[in-house]
Amino acid sequence: MNVTVRRFENRDAEEVSRLIRTTVEISSKKDYPAELMDELIRTETPEHVLELSGWTHMYVALDQAKIIACGAIGPYWDREDESSLFTIFVLPEYQGRGIGRKIVETLEGDEYFLRAKRIEIPASITGVPFYLRMGYHFKNGISEPDEEHLIRMEKNRLLPADSRYAAHFSIPG
Repeated sequence: MNVTVRRFENRDAEEVSRLIRTTVEISSKKDYPAELMDELIRTETPEHVLELSGWTHMYVALDQAKIIACGAIGPYWDREDESSLFTIFVLPEYQGRGIGRKIVETLEGDEYFLRAKRIEIPASITGVPFYLRMGYHFKNGISEPDEEHLIRMEKNRLLPADSRYAAHFSIPG
């Protein structure tokens, strides 16, 4: 399998919408009530995907010409120093093959990630173990879903200038 990752193009919207709906229906149903999953599936339309891609940098992973995964990164509430990861999905038959890792690594190479000191993920219950392996942790130590049924996770990082500055100081132990 030769997986490539590229930026989302508007013509991908229908296929990405199908990918999200399929993944939610198969992979997330064990963690959430059916009516919540049905609502999410109804809202993940091609139009919604296009809207998201309008204010984020969205990427797709392909196996040959087939889109098998997606993910997006964008500003966190219009902040320059914080970003969020969104809509990270891998088709169920491709899960466990490093494709999700490849998508996240691509997002972590994006300018929205590189300029941020903090990156947040509104994670599904299903995605938490994966994000923990990717170095994200529970925001404010809260590991329970919020009112949106999501678990807020984050990664704090020092920007290069910060790390040079921090190297001149020692923390009393």
